[in-house]
Amino acid sequence: MKQLIEQFSNQLVEAIRIGRGTKLSFATKDFNQVMVSGLGGSGIGGSIVQEYVFDKLKIPFTVNKDYFIPASINATSLFIACSYSGNTEETLQAVGAAQKAKAQIVCITSGGALADFARKHKLNLIEIPAGMPPRSCLGYSLVQLLFVLKKAGLLKTAVEAEIQSAIDRIQKDKGLIKRQAKTLADKLADKQIAIYTIAGREGLAIRFRQQLNENSKVLSWHNVIPEMTHNEIVGWRKSNDNVAVVFCYHTDDFPKNIKRLQVLKKVVKQYNANAHEIIIKGSNYWEKAFYFIHFTDWVSVYLADINQQDSMEVKVIDHLKKEMAKK
Repeated sequence: MKQLIEQFSNQLVEAIRIGRGTKLSFATKDFNQVMVSGLGGSGIGGSIVQEYVFDKLKIPFTVNKDYFIPASINATSLFIACSYSGNTEETLQAVGAAQKAKAQIVCITSGGALADFARKHKLNLIEIPAGMPPRSCLGYSLVQLLFVLKKAGLLKTAVEAEIQSAIDRIQKDKGLIKRQAKTLADKLADKQIAIYTIAGREGLAIRFRQQLNENSKVLSWHNVIPEMTHNEIVGWRKSNDNVAVVFCYHTDDFPKNIKRLQVLKKVVKQYNANAHEIIIKGSNYWEKAFYFIHFTDWVSVYLADINQQDSMEVKVIDHLKKEMAKK
């Protein structure tokens, strides 16, 4: 896993090349909505892109993490099925329903049944490199989502320039990122981890949580300001030495939410001395997002080492898939 994380900036470079070289065909570009369907490491890119396009698209952008699709999907819907393996059963059922609803479909995968389905029905297909854990290939799949939106005529921003600045910054700060990630991981050893962030960055918090779950093998949860300051904040009433808290934010986040976070920190620190923060770095959305993803990926594998866990092993998920495959 460390070797895969080490190659993250190179993965982004390759993802841009794949995106540039992909040709897509649509029966219409007069879309009424965009839906990304995917789960786990294949689906989290949709959640992060959803926050990016929140103030950019004039039509709804939603993320589906289930077997089913809404009744609103039709011939003017852009439906993006994302499954790294190509064999995610929820995504396969969902894309089948979208095809029956005559949606405009793009499939992003490394192969498997999803690629076969796309070829059979002559759907748009973007193939990304195979043979890695889905969670280690977020750069490939997420960047393709952005290229799909651009080629569908829905996104006008200069995302390639933002991604390139993220690549440059990650490469420049490579040693610093590792050192700071190791320092934070040391403080999270043998703890359950609460991740608190600010609205507009929930996708990043979910990604961090998922990496802690799969790589570090620890229980973790996340919540978002301002919503959590209307409920979860009240749960901080007694000390719990089994929990560590990580506050994640950028200094240019909405000032009222920053103020809420500062109040929350004071409340939490009354009961928990194991509270830390990640101040997100970067000058544009994708520089911030990819820097944070890369940094927290390193946190998760260093924490796996500290907790004496194999960051590649996901036997319980493999077991679940075998059980689900039984008739």
